[in-house]
Amino acid sequence: MPFSLIPHQVFDRYGDITVEYLREQNITLLLSDLDFTLAAKSTRRPDQTLRDWIAALANSGIGFMIVSNNRSGTRVTEFCADLGVPYQGHAGKPSTRGLEAAMDRAGTDRAHTAMLGDKLLTDMLAANRAGVLALMVEPVGGAVTPWQKVLHGLQAPFKAVSRKRSG
Repeated sequence: MPFSLIPHQVFDRYGDITVEYLREQNITLLLSDLDFTLAAKSTRRPDQTLRDWIAALANSGIGFMIVSNNRSGTRVTEFCADLGVPYQGHAGKPSTRGLEAAMDRAGTDRAHTAMLGDKLLTDMLAANRAGVLALMVEPVGGAVTPWQKVLHGLQAPFKAVSRKRSG
């Protein structure tokens, strides 16, 4: 299992990841973190923009599943039910077990799977270790707490390497 914190590509927001881009990468399953990737952690329900983006994926034959480390299953369960998408809880990222379980459930393999997230030490490391395409976004709502500001500051050099490679 490779140990790399560098994402394949960094996007400003999830909506910048298009169906066409995913098709070019041969992706048939997009796994995604929830908190700060698709919505701020305090957001209880998905907005219409997210609903439309996921519908566009589904209409193009691209599967979608949330893979979350969230300790409170209630919020994630409600959010996913409202969206009508499955989720793999207690994923244990950066362990690969949650990603592997999600791929098994979806019936696809590493070569056709991408993981979307906002954190290097969980989402990108898990994606790279699992051998799936690692896609990163800037955190929804930005870094708020002092720890988040430090964490996102530490991520900047790795994101810069990714941007230079894909530039």
